[in-house]
Amino acid sequence: MQQVQEPLPELGELLGGRWQLQALGASAFCDTWEARQGRELLFLKSAAETGAAMLRAEADGLRALEATRTIRVPSVHAVLERPGGGAILALEWLHLARPDAEFGFRFGEALAALHAQPAPLEPAAFGWNRDNYIGATPQRNTPTQPPTLQGWIAFYADARLAALRDRLRHAPGDLHTAVDAVIAALPQLLGDDPAPRPALIHGDLWQGNWGMLADGTPVVFDPAVSCSDPQAELAMTELFGSPPRGFREAYAHAGGAWPDLKRTQLYQLYHLLNHAVLFDGTYVQQALRVARSLL
Repeated sequence: MQQVQEPLPELGELLGGRWQLQALGASAFCDTWEARQGRELLFLKSAAETGAAMLRAEADGLRALEATRTIRVPSVHAVLERPGGGAILALEWLHLARPDAEFGFRFGEALAALHAQPAPLEPAAFGWNRDNYIGATPQRNTPTQPPTLQGWIAFYADARLAALRDRLRHAPGDLHTAVDAVIAALPQLLGDDPAPRPALIHGDLWQGNWGMLADGTPVVFDPAVSCSDPQAELAMTELFGSPPRGFREAYAHAGGAWPDLKRTQLYQLYHLLNHAVLFDGTYVQQALRVARSLL
């Protein structure tokens, strides 16, 4: 790890004192750091102007999840604006541990509690009060009303499937055609079950974005929040791996409903399209297969 001798002046100005930084690594859009001052410890993400909006959106999502008091997230200590348009996101340092045998049960209960909360949008709608990011892809969140089945169909069609279809400019035309056909079939694909109730969801809940604190508490991070059908969240937990043992049972016992296979695939299509946008390759063909299987 690289030791940085000079602390970032923005930290001293906002938080006080002198912070010693240690570089932890980098992603496609930000660098990560350990910041230490005496016994105080923070996790930092720093980004240039192109990635600063992603850090601001992440902070917004974490604050929204924390405000529900249902599921643990790293607390946001500060969002610092840097000269030239960059930003630093200062987060609580989390001491993570290997999940124990009961982790899945606690995680399922916590997520069910999150999804049972009233949607924090007024008036009630599907969407969010700002656009954010799903991975590095801009995520459209323009609120859609009414909060009925018709409103959800309109939101999922426009802000999710069509928004990503439009970003796949270089994908084969048959993928565009298949996505358009799924959009046209949404009233049939979503019309058999009770209308979804808008709930705040994490939005990008694959196994890389959850963990367990040393005291056993489940914690989630790197959100892409919106008020959406909670079953869209559950579908994502099964796309790249599977939730831990006991998760499904605890979620159901707390009153949550799991999507059937068809709805799971429908909601997973959004994330496959996003991976096709980000990584191309086999995700294009995987998204095409799933889209066609829905028709």
